[in-house]
Amino acid sequence: MTGVRPASVATESGNGASLVPSTTPDGLSGEANAETPQLLFRDLRSSAAGLSGRDAADRLVVYGPNKLTRRSKRQWPHELLAQFTQPLALLLVAAVVLAAVSGSLVLAAAIVAVILLNAVFAFFQELHAEHAVEALAAYLPTQARVLRDGAALDIPAADLVPGDILLIEEGDRISADARLIAGAVEVDLSTLTGESQPVDRTTGPGDPAVALLQAENMLFSGSACLSGEARALVTATGMHTEIGRIAALSERVGGDSSPLEIQVRKVAKLIALVSIAVAAAFLPLGAAAGLSITAAISFAIGMLVANVPEGLLPTITLALAVGVQNLARRGAVVKRLSAVETLGSTTVICTDKTGTLTQNRMQVTDVWTLAGAATCADGGELTWPEITAGAADPLAGLLSATAARCCTATVSSTAVSGDPTEIALIKLADARDSAARPAAGAGRTALFRFDPRLRLMSTIDTDPDTPGLWVDTKGAPEAVLALCTRVATGVDQDRLITAEDRAAVTRAVENYGRRGLRLLAVARRPLTRGRPVPTDRQAVERDLCLLGLIAMLDPPRPQAKDAIERAHRAGIRVLVVTGDNGDTATEVARQVGIGTGPAGSRTITGDRLDAMTDPQLDDILTSPPEIVFARSSPEAKLRIASALRSLGEVVAMTGDGVNDAPALRAADIGVAMGRSGTEVARQAATMVLTDDNFATIIDAVEEGRRVYDNVRKFILYIFTHAVPEVAPFVLFALSGGAIPLPMTVMQLLAIDLITDTLPALALSREPAEPGAMSRPPRPKTEGVIQLSLLARAWGFLGVISAALVLTGFFLTLHNGGWHLHAATADGAPLHHLYQQATTIAWLGIVACQIGTAFAARTDRASLRTIGLTTNPLLLGAIAVELVLVAALTYLPFLHPIFGTAAPTPSQLILVLPFPFIVWGADEIRRWIQRRRHPAEQPTR
Repeated sequence: MTGVRPASVATESGNGASLVPSTTPDGLSGEANAETPQLLFRDLRSSAAGLSGRDAADRLVVYGPNKLTRRSKRQWPHELLAQFTQPLALLLVAAVVLAAVSGSLVLAAAIVAVILLNAVFAFFQELHAEHAVEALAAYLPTQARVLRDGAALDIPAADLVPGDILLIEEGDRISADARLIAGAVEVDLSTLTGESQPVDRTTGPGDPAVALLQAENMLFSGSACLSGEARALVTATGMHTEIGRIAALSERVGGDSSPLEIQVRKVAKLIALVSIAVAAAFLPLGAAAGLSITAAISFAIGMLVANVPEGLLPTITLALAVGVQNLARRGAVVKRLSAVETLGSTTVICTDKTGTLTQNRMQVTDVWTLAGAATCADGGELTWPEITAGAADPLAGLLSATAARCCTATVSSTAVSGDPTEIALIKLADARDSAARPAAGAGRTALFRFDPRLRLMSTIDTDPDTPGLWVDTKGAPEAVLALCTRVATGVDQDRLITAEDRAAVTRAVENYGRRGLRLLAVARRPLTRGRPVPTDRQAVERDLCLLGLIAMLDPPRPQAKDAIERAHRAGIRVLVVTGDNGDTATEVARQVGIGTGPAGSRTITGDRLDAMTDPQLDDILTSPPEIVFARSSPEAKLRIASALRSLGEVVAMTGDGVNDAPALRAADIGVAMGRSGTEVARQAATMVLTDDNFATIIDAVEEGRRVYDNVRKFILYIFTHAVPEVAPFVLFALSGGAIPLPMTVMQLLAIDLITDTLPALALSREPAEPGAMSRPPRPKTEGVIQLSLLARAWGFLGVISAALVLTGFFLTLHNGGWHLHAATADGAPLHHLYQQATTIAWLGIVACQIGTAFAARTDRASLRTIGLTTNPLLLGAIAVELVLVAALTYLPFLHPIFGTAAPTPSQLILVLPFPFIVWGADEIRRWIQRRRHPAEQPTR
């Protein structure tokens, strides 16, 4: 084993010098599986106690962060050039060619400038959107648990270095290549090998002839621990890992296009084809009407330029990215842009109970044994004096101590950390004797982790009060009861369990469940001395002696009830899919408002669900009542998600465990828990809740609807102005030149360059419209561009705007003495009047754009309802727009370029009412719509 150690790194650690390992990660990985742990510790200058903090910091300087890096910079020249191949950009290129052919070189140069500016603007918008999504990594830091200075410590995975001792448990994402030195785990290597079948990894000597990925004692970055626990010595980090090598060979950064973006691309292509067809069709018509070739080409150029909404696609991309950022700030990290759009059309939410609808803050309220029961007097946390006063005292100590031993929570002299249920159990045992805090895991011989299918967890421990080894088991009451052949009647007394005993346990379970309490049954049995400790789970979990029940309260989240009400108003069904007892889950669901409507609710246990055929499940899922699926396995979650999607529903599914990953992937929106969830679940999910709060899911749905609505708003805004921009050129062509062109191509370019984009961007930030969460979800097949939107844009607002613009143009000409066929060319007496008229037409379009921007802010509500100043970005965009328009209108040196002329005050007065007329007309239309459909009246 060879390598070169940087000479500058040597630190003090403990009582002696600790040097950075004299080997590079590259040189180590290939042989790490074949060496003994002692040799690896020597070569990596580490030990079973891990590194010191100072040593780890020095190694981080040498090896760098444990991250996959991009060796090549962003290929911005290539991506910038790609902006020029967009269909609408090519449409403008065609206009450049026509302008050059006709000899209008100034016009050709101006269109080229527009192409360049649009491309650069679109490029930077998409760049901003990309950075916005990349920045989400900060919201989901990947943690790793290591031994540093002899103590377990959670650190950012990026800080891992070769020589660290990695502590791995079920549900962890493995963050570096490492050699197992203790324990055994089952891992998912599909990210590296493509094989979905989990593989076992354990300690022991490796075979140097075996490929590293197949080595049974090696773990690899990017894989997931599905079960078990282990310690491993980190041998490689960052780009030196196996996944780093793959990344170096196939380094690509791809972006996903949302269905919305795909739809808009298709529309852009359609606009381009229609524009070319119309321009080509009108060329001969114009010539037949008496237009000159130059005039006909000017018309064709105008048609092409007028139909180019160049910033449409990047504006949509930016709107989605901003939505993602907003959600992250509200506690929902969405991992891809397309999910924002999908969220808005969610029709069914399948939610877990514990930690999502509830606070995941367990407190023991009741203890039950055959000797009696104890309950908390005020409904809060049960105290030991209350247990002592109750009839449960003789067995309560044994029950609580056994439950505390059957835990994996971390216990120190000052604190307990881990699963909230286990924390509550340890606190209960601790309350009995505060001077002897139970050390969960102390004296443990074997651990069988909680299995969601079996609904059981067992350990083999020593009991400080009784010689020998004991099997300690806790789990769902029905699962534990099925394994019991005896029942405890006192601390040292037990007997064969009878049918009456089982009935008594069942009654107690039902009574506690109706109060919404979570229940655990606890049992144990002694192992025969002198015999080997069994390793098979079935051989361990049998012939148990039931000690009793522990009931716990997990209070509903304060925000859950309001969130459920919002979901119902939004037309979203909420189904509870939980591993808890049916009575408990149903009561908690009732407390937060699930199943309290006219249709009620129904509870289906896992056994009943497993016995159902697919058609029977479909019938239940399409029936009105909301459903509580109790005692559900992860496989049941997957089946429910798949069934709902096959029925056309858009499904959001929550989950936190390793086995929830398939269901999270199968749902339209997989929602993982950021606090209590496993790293595997977070990797499989589309969205991660950083606060584990159900209300955040509803906030995300609202944000998705807001983003989708805003996309429609700025599409409406952009499409509306195609009509007043096209109408002057059509009028010019149909009149055969008898009516002068009401607007020059350069003025049209000024609109495309100055007045279109900023208000559209501001509309993408519009707050949610009142009533957004009071309407049913949009159909899955509904396109963003609908007939109603086109009718409003082209048939209503566009027609009104075109009529106002042409009215302003003709009134200006008429008041100045113009008549049909009168000459307005350069040098003619009416040329200055003509320039003023085109300026008024151009200002008219800008004025109509302002009115359209305010009209587009709402789909049904009045502007008064949402408030004039609730979108300050729009007000700022209009202010900037007006400044630029004033410059083009009144700065003399710009007049020759754009063909404008300063209008007189009397002429300018013509356009001042235009914004109010456009907005007012649409306000009346919306008022009529609300009167015709009062049931759809938007509410806050």
